[in-house]
Amino acid sequence: MRTSHRSECVINQTVEVLGDQWTLLVIRDIVFVNRRHFRELLTQSLEGIASNILADRLRKLVEQGIITKSDDPTHKQKAIYSLTEKGIALVPLLLEMAAWGDEYLPTSKLQGLARTLKEGGPELRAEFMDELRKTHLPASA
Repeated sequence: MRTSHRSECVINQTVEVLGDQWTLLVIRDIVFVNRRHFRELLTQSLEGIASNILADRLRKLVEQGIITKSDDPTHKQKAIYSLTEKGIALVPLLLEMAAWGDEYLPTSKLQGLARTLKEGGPELRAEFMDELRKTHLPASA
């Protein structure tokens, strides 16, 4: 994992962690669609992510502490990816990106959960993030 950054600017440092489209789309699918296995993320990606890119992004997200990877108790050869608190903290950022796209991109149609969370206000967003914590974080957290 890279520990030095090109600059001390926090925006730059955030872009270095999240700055490519695939990383954000993997996080989107984990957060909003609850895709938590490699195969689900690969085959159900609307944008058609390649397996080597997905593997690389998942590895980087684990290294950055945004998600964790653990053995799936239902299948010995599968891993399950879960959000960390650091990953859950990205939800407001993703919602703001979705709202910006809905406002300024002519082909964008903010749909489903993202629209509900946008219109539901801070209380609903906080409730959604609490549900993510219940699903993704160990009971001891």
